[in-house]
Amino acid sequence: METKVRVLPPNAFDLVMMVLSIISVVIIVLHQFGPFSESEKELLLKLDTGICLILLSHFFYGLFSAKNKKQFLSIHWIDFIASIPAVDIFRYGRIFQVLRVLRMLRVANQVIRHLLKHSESTMLASMLLILLIVLGGSAIAILMTEAGHEGSNIETAEDAIWWALVTISTVGYGDYYPISTAGRVISAVVIFTGVSIFAGISGLVASTLLTPKAKETEKQQKANDNQYRLEVTTHLNSLHQEVADLRAEIASLSTLLQQNVKGKE
Repeated sequence: METKVRVLPPNAFDLVMMVLSIISVVIIVLHQFGPFSESEKELLLKLDTGICLILLSHFFYGLFSAKNKKQFLSIHWIDFIASIPAVDIFRYGRIFQVLRVLRMLRVANQVIRHLLKHSESTMLASMLLILLIVLGGSAIAILMTEAGHEGSNIETAEDAIWWALVTISTVGYGDYYPISTAGRVISAVVIFTGVSIFAGISGLVASTLLTPKAKETEKQQKANDNQYRLEVTTHLNSLHQEVADLRAEIASLSTLLQQNVKGKE
């Protein structure tokens, strides 16, 4: 008899990996066919390599946390091959990962319920995805905007990535900065996004740290309530037993009284 393997709905981080896979495929296509300079193509490759490392980390995390590792490898082996950054042809294998997640998304109601049930992980995954998209998009945008301008100090892929990291974290070393109006607009968007994202992550971390204490307090309260109910139930049972004993004693005394009355007659 054929046994069916139960396919669980994708969680928030699976959906993030799907989006990153789509972005990676787009990056490779743009690198191969887009009208970009050598420095811009180098930046695209570096961004894709970063995505590959994230995909590999997600793969190995899933492998080590899986109860049935053989079954996990039989389903996700293409994810490992598609996440190898050194071979371009393997990167197109991420299309299969996207298609697999899209097939699971056909049960949309189940997916939405699952994501809403785990709202904290969904929010964290969403913010991390936005962070990665803003990092990559701003690095490409600033390099295309600033490279070649007179007096610009952002000329290479490394310069653009470093500028994006420093700007989104609002550290502001000042070693790389835009000189054009478009570049400054991009910087403002990145700074605003960085402040919002890190504030949200801080709130989630604080909420995560406080949640166990709240759950422990609620658990203790439930234990106290259960103990109180048990004590009340025990006391009521004791009272019922005492009432029953009193009734039995009253009935016995009534019987004796009736016998004494009959004896006197």
